[in-house]
Amino acid sequence: MGRGNRPESETSDYNREQPSSSYNTYSTENPAAVSKAISESDSMARDIKEGRLSGFVGHGTTLTGETNFHAMLRVDGHLIGTVSSDSGTLIVGTNGQVDANISVAAAMINGAVNGDIVASEKLQLGRTARVLGNIQAPRLIVEEGAILEGSCSMLRARETQEEEANVAEETYEEPEPTPTSVGIIDDTSESAQAYLLDEEDEELTDAAAV
Repeated sequence: MGRGNRPESETSDYNREQPSSSYNTYSTENPAAVSKAISESDSMARDIKEGRLSGFVGHGTTLTGETNFHAMLRVDGHLIGTVSSDSGTLIVGTNGQVDANISVAAAMINGAVNGDIVASEKLQLGRTARVLGNIQAPRLIVEEGAILEGSCSMLRARETQEEEANVAEETYEEPEPTPTSVGIIDDTSESAQAYLLDEEDEELTDAAAV
């Protein structure tokens, strides 16, 4: 046995003390992200079941054309064309992208929008929103971090909303009460005839007495 050699027992003990490398101990999944995705899917399923969500564009899906909806539309994919709804709400998710002019009642933007947005009631830009276009809404909420490249008009939208409300009030009129017809018997002619007959009878009676 040389000077630089270790006893066989020490070498085996050294090998046993070395920790075994394991590459599967680290997980790439974020528990918070997983729970968030589950909660969003549960919320979406509940909205669909209760009729609040009328349309959904999922991640990785691209739709092109005119889009009309009534209740609520959520976009997590790519939507190209035009989006319109008289009374509906548009929701653009963080990964969603809309390349279209939007005309809705309310909109909540958390993704990217390339186009003008007209909201007749309310517009909310989340902290991850990226809007390249003009916006018009009577009520506007902009969170810190949102990006807007375009003009903003609130007075014009508010005036339009007030004009529509005034027109609606003028259009609605309370129904007038229906007059109740009362039957009136006109007995003037009959009374006159009876009076004349009485006069004739009196004259005949006087003539007979003479």
